[in-house]
Amino acid sequence: MKTRIRELRKERKLTQEELALAVGTTRQTITSIEVGKYTASLVLAYKIARYFGLTIEEVFDFSDVD
Repeated sequence: MKTRIRELRKERKLTQEELALAVGTTRQTITSIEVGKYTASLVLAYKIARYFGLTIEEVFDFSDVD
């Protein structure tokens, strides 16, 4: 699943660690989501989207999900 997390972080000059702390996860989880090795849970996706003031659909691309 593709995400805009890296793009959104860069726009706001946030590190992976800063975002991870803000949403209650680890830097490794943020890294894994950004590179597509891990799919965020619904709760984590919600927290990330809310952190950026966006909807889940604006952060996560579901076009390749059947």
